[in-house]
Amino acid sequence: MWCSFGDEKFRGSPQLMDCSPSSSDKKTLKSYHQRKGKRSGLNLMELKSNHSSPVLTDPIPVNNSRLGIHSNLLSYQQSGGSLSSGKYMTIPRKKPGKLEDVWSNGWLEAMRSSSPPRKRLIKDKDFTIEAAADDFDIAYCSWMIKYPSALKSFDQILKNAKNKKVAVFLDYDGTLSPIVDDPDRAFMSDSMRSAVRDVAKYFPTAIISGRSRDKVYELVGLTELYYAGSHGMDIMGPVSHAESGDHPNCIRSTDQQGKEVNLFQPAREFIPMIDEVLKTLVENTKDIKGANVENHKFCTSVHYRNVEEKNWPTIAQRVHDILKDYPRLRLTHGRKVLEIRPVIDWNKGKAVEFLLESLGLSDRDDVLAIYIGDDKTDEDAFKAMPKESNAFFSVRDPSEVKKFLKALVTWKKFEKA
Repeated sequence: MWCSFGDEKFRGSPQLMDCSPSSSDKKTLKSYHQRKGKRSGLNLMELKSNHSSPVLTDPIPVNNSRLGIHSNLLSYQQSGGSLSSGKYMTIPRKKPGKLEDVWSNGWLEAMRSSSPPRKRLIKDKDFTIEAAADDFDIAYCSWMIKYPSALKSFDQILKNAKNKKVAVFLDYDGTLSPIVDDPDRAFMSDSMRSAVRDVAKYFPTAIISGRSRDKVYELVGLTELYYAGSHGMDIMGPVSHAESGDHPNCIRSTDQQGKEVNLFQPAREFIPMIDEVLKTLVENTKDIKGANVENHKFCTSVHYRNVEEKNWPTIAQRVHDILKDYPRLRLTHGRKVLEIRPVIDWNKGKAVEFLLESLGLSDRDDVLAIYIGDDKTDEDAFKAMPKESNAFFSVRDPSEVKKFLKALVTWKKFEKA
């Protein structure tokens, strides 16, 4: 998980916790910031004094070429082929929705990257990490050592949070819950739910997930939070600040408690198309054992975690054959999942910006925004702030996310005492 803290205006760059395929892998927290109107990157600075500190939860890759990670997010280069398109792969702009050949476009390589080889432990005086035996090298180990534990460095992190308004943004799968074979059984523990509830008592808190907003609310079950589903394309946020409510895709609604909220759905017009593709995907993959098509309302996904690797080319080809008739949809790749989304200028990073604006925090110079996410799609939030940071920290898994959240609450309680 990466954690970054900054001293400029926040532009929607959260932290990503776990980039590697295994939920037990090291995660790195990067902290991002940006001055008003100017993008900055992963570094310790302020947010105009606006402190924007996204916290990411994406497992760190054992080999950046295997995961297709953007080299500018990593502090070292490895030899060998890499997926040049980065953490997620999109269809070429010339022919959106068209994937001419699943091999030449690297999709099978990307799919295999989610299934790492056997791992071995690498011990250091400060931490123990897991690395794939086939991919281990000194550069990787050195890179991990460079980014210390966010928990052990918590006092340093708090220096950046002092006298700042903290806002917390969290992904769900792999961050608050473990990665499991069946997405419908990705339950968060009661202790994690309690930790998130406590965080929401002291800081504005939102869940930003690739799942549908209704589904993630069902899994989390906390009314104290704001929710953004479908990779930020379905947001239920506060209405206390009118700027975001003036957006053409924003309507007033009520939440489960009858409280007035802003409902922002920039991809509403795509719902009939997504429903059509969903039905076709279900029909065309039902003969592939282990394939699971999931409806996220404004996007859909095809999980292949439980599919034998020999059948992955079949899945990739069938998804391609369907999407070639839908130029307004694009294909991205997550952790053992292919995701079909509308071609619109909206993602998790834009969702963070929208929520900050809705909360009245976008134009302040005393804000520290923390984002914790756990999949490749969370990089969308980083792209708003491409400059690399001078400060990086790491956490391992959801259990350390929980400790981090609890530490934030303890600090705030002590500060108020």
